[in-house]
Amino acid sequence: MRVRSAVVRITAAVLAVGCITACADGAPTAVPGPMARDSARATAPGGVVGGAGTSAASVRAKASCTAGKCTDNSRASGSENRPGTGGGRHPCSPSVSLDRYSDALDKTTFQGTFIGNLSALARDTDGSIAAVSDRSVLIGLDGRTHRPVRAAKITDEQGAVLDAEGLAVEPGGTYLVSSETEPSVRRYDRSGALLGRLPVPDALRVAPAGRAQSNQTFEGLALRPGGGTLTAAMEGPLTGDGKDTAGRPLLRFQTWHRYGARTGPAPYRPGKQYAYPVDAGLGVSEIAALSDGRLLVLERGFTAGVGNTVRLYLADPRRAADVSDVAKLPGGKTVRAAHKKLLADLGVCPSLGAPAHQPQTNPLLDNIEGMTITGRAPGGRLRLLLVSDDNESPKQITRLYELTVRPGGH
Repeated sequence: MRVRSAVVRITAAVLAVGCITACADGAPTAVPGPMARDSARATAPGGVVGGAGTSAASVRAKASCTAGKCTDNSRASGSENRPGTGGGRHPCSPSVSLDRYSDALDKTTFQGTFIGNLSALARDTDGSIAAVSDRSVLIGLDGRTHRPVRAAKITDEQGAVLDAEGLAVEPGGTYLVSSETEPSVRRYDRSGALLGRLPVPDALRVAPAGRAQSNQTFEGLALRPGGGTLTAAMEGPLTGDGKDTAGRPLLRFQTWHRYGARTGPAPYRPGKQYAYPVDAGLGVSEIAALSDGRLLVLERGFTAGVGNTVRLYLADPRRAADVSDVAKLPGGKTVRAAHKKLLADLGVCPSLGAPAHQPQTNPLLDNIEGMTITGRAPGGRLRLLLVSDDNESPKQITRLYELTVRPGGH
């Protein structure tokens, strides 16, 4: 009898571990809203679910599976949950897990340059992480430690600073930087010297030159692996553009394609432009390109006294209509917008004891603006690095987030 009992216990433990793995790698499902999240979350002091002293064995024992769906009702404690340390998979949804976060860059300097106001990230050709601040500084971060290793000022053609919001690295190591002032996309060499400027459709220019609203233009920038297609995401809609049938505002994403030899000041031509339905009350803060043409899209919003909302979507523009010549969106039933699928509401991620300097429904959140794919994990998952823009404010934090994401599909 003792032998059979031991076998049963071992089998149950194996099934529990398998259940936790299935939960982390499963297909995306709808994420509950803030009210449902707050009422469902049982949080111990310090914001760590499960409380201090919870053993790994008890965590596995608390996992349950019903009708093929698994729920991990606790989190492993210890160094994994101490702010900015450890590593581990802390599920935010069936498709996204939080590995760790770090505030090590917050309110720091490097060789006299303030390391903050970070609005975009991109994986560099030398293995480091390129970052850009909206105060017109290109910054290099060590690919492993994320400590600053270089910084260079960048300017426009007249030597003026940029409101830099998007960043991409070309295969040759040059930088593409978007500014939401005009808006514009410019190319820079490794030292920060200006090389050229890409053409921008007139309608996307800030009024009165075009129909864009001030500070609502090129917030996200992504170069498809291989360097052939560049995409810029508008943060907000153009004046005159409307909503889809679900009441979601329609934004415009502009593409460019490289042509000829990969040299010259601006070897890109404008390509397809398509509509993207953003959640009501949010804007697009960043995009990252997958090799198959899909995009990861970060949507963000802020409500005073409540805090930030940050959602990660998978967008598929491959069957979307070209709306370059559509004067006003939605443009009729035949105009297909990009399809999107929610991967995670980051407000549902475990806080891991993170501090917040202003009201937040989840203290982990802040003004997240930058995102890049840093590599691949087993099982087709992607490793993501996100960063928040502190705006040099004592109420905000420069925070790095490491996530593992399973986009699914092809």
